Parts: sequence; C-alpha cells; structure tokens
Amino acid sequence: MRHFVEELEQLKTKLLEMSAIVESSIQRSISAVTQKDRTAAEEVFRTEVRINSIEIEIDEFAINLLALHQPMAADLRLIVAALKINTDLERMGDLAVSIAERATSLMEGPIITPMIDIPHIAGLVQSMVRKSLDAFVHRDADLARSVLASDDAVDSLRTACYHELTSFMEKDPHNIQQALNLMVVIRNLERIADHSTNVAEDVLFLVKGIDVRHHAETRPSAVG
Repeated sequence: MRHFVEELEQLKTKLLEMSAIVESSIQRSISAVTQKDRTAAEEVFRTEVRINSIEIEIDEFAINLLALHQPMAADLRLIVAALKINTDLERMGDLAVSIAERATSLMEGPIITPMIDIPHIAGLVQSMVRKSLDAFVHRDADLARSVLASDDAVDSLRTACYHELTSFMEKDPHNIQQALNLMVVIRNLERIADHSTNVAEDVLFLVKGIDVRHHAETRPSAVG
C-alpha cells in the first residue's frame, strides 16, 4: 500500500511538471504577440516536443497504476482526473503554439491597431489556468468554482474583441490580415480558458465526487 501511495505522489509530481511547462509556454506565446518577441515564440515551438513527451509519460504511468493496483474510490478519481487534466494541458500547449505562430505573422508588419483588450483577456485566461491548477494541487473546490465563474467573462471579452476587430476591417481592407490573426489569437485564448474550465470540473469531481459538466447555468450552485 505504501508503494502505491508513493506512486500516486509521483503521478502528481509529473502532472505538476507538465502544468509548469504548459503555463510557461502560454505566457511566452502571449509575450510573442503583445511584445513582438520572436525569441519567446521560438521557445514555445521548442517546448512543444517536451510537452508531447511528458503527456505520453503521464498517460502510461497512470494506466499502469490502474492496471496493477485496481484502485477504488478517491484514489481511482485521482488517477482518472490526472488522465483528463493531462489531456487538457497538452491541448493548452498546442494552443500556445498556435498563438505563437500567429505572433510570428504579426511581426512581419507594424501593429496598426491597439491591443488593449488582448492583454486583458490574456491576463484573465492565465489567471484561470493558474487557479485551476492550484485547485488541483490543494484540492480546493472553492477555487475550482471561481474558475467556472470566470468563463463567462472570457466569453464576453471575446465577443467584444470580435466586434472591435470586425469594425476595424470594415474601415480599411488593408487591416484584414492583421485583424484575422488577432481573432485567431483571441479564439485560442478562449479555448485555453475552456480547457482550464475542464480542469476545474475535474477537480470538483476529484474532491466532491460530482460531475458538473454540461450544466453551466447551475455550476456555481450545483456544487455547494
């Protein structure tokens, strides 16, 4: 039993390593956009290989735990949650790569529209990522709930940004390519927020043993 407990700790340690790498990759991709930082974008591309590798390591480790120990109750929920969170983290890493790719396209010309809203939405998304992972580490259901509540704010900001960029394109067709690139950046940030929400839902499943997926309108009260 002691050996199994140690292996569960190893699984959590591997997942925390994955989360730190992904969080850093997201930060660099945003810097690549807002600061036109080509070095940051290149680091995101290099990091993708490590993220893909550690995803496979975590999956194999977790599946072996399931096969060898046949865990029950809370231990089973932990391993299942780890598998799901691992997948969401890998997809966040993919989205960071997509943002960095758009950043390199944006570097080819001058920024011809203010990016006030993009740092705002990026800051909110990064906060969601950090809180969802902290909620997992500390098994904090309240912190997980706060991530779910933030998802609507990201959606609202995305809609406002889309309207602004559409207006920008209508005023001058020369702005279309840049605006489209920025729209993709915003869409990818929103998708990172969605994956953070998935992680928060998995934390609630882990801590409370409840499934709050597909019940967005009742999320905050459903887990009280």
